Amino acid sequence: MDTLITALQFILALSILITLHEFGHYWAARAFGIRIEKFFLFFDAWNFKLFSFKRGDTEYGMGWLPLGGYVKISGMVDESLDTEQMKSEPQPWEFRSKPAWQRLIVMIGGVTVNLILGIVIMVALTYSQGEKYIPQQTVNEQGGIYAGPIARSVGFQTGDQILALNGVVVDNLDAQFGDPSFLTADKKIVEIRRTENPVTTSVDSVSVTATPVKSRVYDTTLVMPDNFDELLGAKSDLPFFAPRMMLFKIGKVMGGSHAEKAGLEAGDVIVSINGESFRSFFEFKELLTKYAGETVKMDVLDSYQKFSTLKAEISEDATLGFQPAFFGFEYKEKVIKYGLGKSINLGVSRSFGLIGANAKALGNVATGKTDPSKSLAGPIGIAQMFGSTWNWLNFWSLTAMLSLVLALMNILPIPALDGGHVMFLLYEIIARRPVSDKVLYVGQVIGMVILLSLVAFTFWVDIARALGL
Repeated sequence: MDTLITALQFILALSILITLHEFGHYWAARAFGIRIEKFFLFFDAWNFKLFSFKRGDTEYGMGWLPLGGYVKISGMVDESLDTEQMKSEPQPWEFRSKPAWQRLIVMIGGVTVNLILGIVIMVALTYSQGEKYIPQQTVNEQGGIYAGPIARSVGFQTGDQILALNGVVVDNLDAQFGDPSFLTADKKIVEIRRTENPVTTSVDSVSVTATPVKSRVYDTTLVMPDNFDELLGAKSDLPFFAPRMMLFKIGKVMGGSHAEKAGLEAGDVIVSINGESFRSFFEFKELLTKYAGETVKMDVLDSYQKFSTLKAEISEDATLGFQPAFFGFEYKEKVIKYGLGKSINLGVSRSFGLIGANAKALGNVATGKTDPSKSLAGPIGIAQMFGSTWNWLNFWSLTAMLSLVLALMNILPIPALDGGHVMFLLYEIIARRPVSDKVLYVGQVIGMVILLSLVAFTFWVDIARALGL
């Protein structure tokens, strides 16, 4: 039953995304009087289809291969590789008869719909769910902040308690730190309470206790540098600030990962790495970065309250291969509800932030900085993200993410993708002459080989992870 629920969620999300993507092409083509011969959800490979019906000039149906979908546009070399129609004289209703700017709009129609869909879902989630945050007083009472590398560069220390910004008591640290009234102030003064000496920490599966050892607590201030707003917006894999006591257990262990090979299981709490303890997930991440590519010893407390020492290999990209389950601030969060205008602003910002993060990750794979076998996921891996319980909030969050990623992937300048067609059309507009049908055909074949190879590779990645290879 768990597998069925996971599969149903994945198929439903895929059906929504593919159908709306193809409708983007369909609507744009119809608007310019271009004939649509076929509209299919999923591929009818080898002409095998689950069902179909014809209305007007268009055959609508569902194929059996759930790796995508397509609209077959008259007078265009597409996934079908049908070149017979290209041998006849162009007809007024064909794609090839239309001006380049109209054809360009048809080609970006699918990507545009996916982008709009992702943003709309993000806005709707922001509007309906609001934004959760942990009050700064609670953070201060439970260990203060984790100061990331950029924060440490301007004088903050992990364990600091943030009290006020330019005399205004802090409640929502992230929001107030990024507020224009603070960022545009001539002088940016941060009042903090600092503990001079470290503390000892006791950890079990449900609670965290911090005990000062001969520590001296004192208040002080930090003045932010003139380029503080640039530092705050600088790209980093680690946050500027985070609650220090945002601890974590092992949530889900990825099949075939270093975490699984080391013997880590859901519910385990990692206490130290090579004897170095930490009090937050991000301190843990810094240790992983320190030992990237090495084999380390980890002290682990399992769900039965038993300690053990495990050996684990840290990958080159500083990961072990598990999803964290955070704890330490249960039932202490506050919720901010936003109006429609603010929700739109935040939804758009988060959408493009997600696209940017995925573009960066894709660039790292393309340049060899990241191992694709460890960073890519195929259909099986994506389906597993939905989980074995039907949670509509999780479903729509993942659907929004996949819609935005689909928009990004489809606009890549690879023949057989929308971006490949856009590339040829932009050449035509600039050079004022079209690309030959032969070039389009060869490009389409090359693009399909690339895409099928990528699909096969991601399937292999999924299977290898499941088998622990």
